[in-house]
Amino acid sequence: MVAHYIAGFRWAFFGAIVIASYLAFAPVPEDSVLRSISDKLQHLAAFFFLAFLLDFAYPHMPYRWRKALILLGYGLFIEVVQYFLPYRSASVLDWIADGLGLVLYAWSEHWLRRMPLFQWRWQKLPDRAVCNNRNNHT
Repeated sequence: MVAHYIAGFRWAFFGAIVIASYLAFAPVPEDSVLRSISDKLQHLAAFFFLAFLLDFAYPHMPYRWRKALILLGYGLFIEVVQYFLPYRSASVLDWIADGLGLVLYAWSEHWLRRMPLFQWRWQKLPDRAVCNNRNNHT
């Protein structure tokens, strides 16, 4: 059962990366609802959500600096690409908001652990070798 959760979170994470990349690189129409929401709040919420998905997609690794650095690197990648797009602009403050979303997720982990829906994430999971070889009985 947990393997199904993990697979679902992995699909969700990579889907969210595709959607976030599209939203980051596509032109934003003048009448878009995205223009009415604070840009920094969008960054913070997006990276909180990406941290949540990444953490649950790979529960064998605790949410520490590796996962955060992966996402912070992705945020930097977005800003570098936006620098070269004539209809977008890069901002160090956007990247800082990305980092704040990651910190907020790390801070909220304490409360997520208490939610019954998410408790499987922090339970002892079988080793990867056990998971991958459980059907290979000879």
